[in-house]
Amino acid sequence: MGVFTYEDEVTCSIPPAKMFKAAILDSDNLIPKIMPQAIKCVEILRRRLPYVKQHLLEGPPHHFVQLPSTLLSLNSALIPLVMKPHRPIHIGRKFKSMRHRVDAIDKENFTISYTMIDEDVLSGGIESISHELKVVASPDGGCIYKKTSKYHTKDDAQVCEEHIRGGKEKGLALFKAIEAYVSANPDEY
Repeated sequence: MGVFTYEDEVTCSIPPAKMFKAAILDSDNLIPKIMPQAIKCVEILRRRLPYVKQHLLEGPPHHFVQLPSTLLSLNSALIPLVMKPHRPIHIGRKFKSMRHRVDAIDKENFTISYTMIDEDVLSGGIESISHELKVVASPDGGCIYKKTSKYHTKDDAQVCEEHIRGGKEKGLALFKAIEAYVSANPDEY
């Protein structure tokens, strides 16, 4: 088994506690609300650590997602190019749900570790994908969202760069949608 690791950082104007609460602690409610065309609902299959969650995806496989107009009407500087109306987000998939296991969560230090465990989602020789997220304060009062992902492969399988790039783009789009929502609704979190 091989392990391929990549790290990524995204900055935003939202303070760490508020962003962690919205993006991590309330994600089960918030994501279906701001992107209902992509995620219909989140079911919690196991309610104690390690939690197991299943995201039920909306629409047919290989469809395009257009963000709700409330998000698109915000300051366009908050919304990356992939989220503007003329460039919908492509959610290409061959499955109707995905499962992940929350291995650890630290509300005081704004960290979470989780692992994709659904065999339908994992393909191309990937056994599992584990993620560690940490939200830290930035000097300007916002936050930095740090993510380390580890692709655990079967035997000597290689991880396709296109697969990683696609995952990063979808993650960034989701992160920016959450940032835009929290900016538009500052009293909610």
